[in-house]
Amino acid sequence: MFDTGKYFSLKGQTAVITGGSTGLGLAITRCMVGAGAKVVVLSFESGEQGQKALEEFGGKAVFYHFNITDTDHTQEMVDRIIAEHGPVSILVNNAGNHCKKFIEEMTVEDYVSVLNVHLVGAFALTKALFPHMKEQKKGSILFQASMTSFIGQPQVAGYATAKAGYLGLVHTLAAEGGSYGVRVNAIAPGWIDTPMYHKATDEDEVRRNKILGRIPMNKVGDPLDIGMAAVFLSSDAAGYISGSCLPVDGGALIGF
Repeated sequence: MFDTGKYFSLKGQTAVITGGSTGLGLAITRCMVGAGAKVVVLSFESGEQGQKALEEFGGKAVFYHFNITDTDHTQEMVDRIIAEHGPVSILVNNAGNHCKKFIEEMTVEDYVSVLNVHLVGAFALTKALFPHMKEQKKGSILFQASMTSFIGQPQVAGYATAKAGYLGLVHTLAAEGGSYGVRVNAIAPGWIDTPMYHKATDEDEVRRNKILGRIPMNKVGDPLDIGMAAVFLSSDAAGYISGSCLPVDGGALIGF
């Protein structure tokens, strides 16, 4: 009998996940550990906070305090991870920050700060790991995109610029890595049941109804929906998928 399950397994692989101890990043960590991977989490959180968040994984996920905007030390951190945990075959660029202001209120410094975390930091980490993955002829790199990669939303100029920029990185890196077995994709979460979603909608029924009204499935997603998508795209089951952005949005992009 054909064993489909083995193609979805991440057993024996090591994944690096930025921002992997909170929110959607934690859901990705949970799913990847469940699929058999060892996970290295990089986060700006304190070591105590990060280690507490990862306690449930019993050593299958380890925490490193690292600010991904500290690009002068990115290669040093990558070299340390490989030395301590062996070959890395999965990278999930999930870390981010947010600045919700109308453009006339947003300073250039606000804008640059968002780009430095999302785009520059993710680029530096990817650049540091890319030769390693090419050499081992195996790698899956994921970027956490967004609905704002595709649609307009007010007050998030920096965030939307960064998330749209991920698509350019995905296309270019997929072209550069394809012949070496390095696949590059993105996930675009829709509205997901997170504290951020509840903060935005619990006291705003009009906004909540507007959101649900454009989702054909008439519900918001679960964080594990994003984690499972990350497992799939990183697994051999997605071995011929590269250069794509997968919306996980209940159909919101095509909703009317």
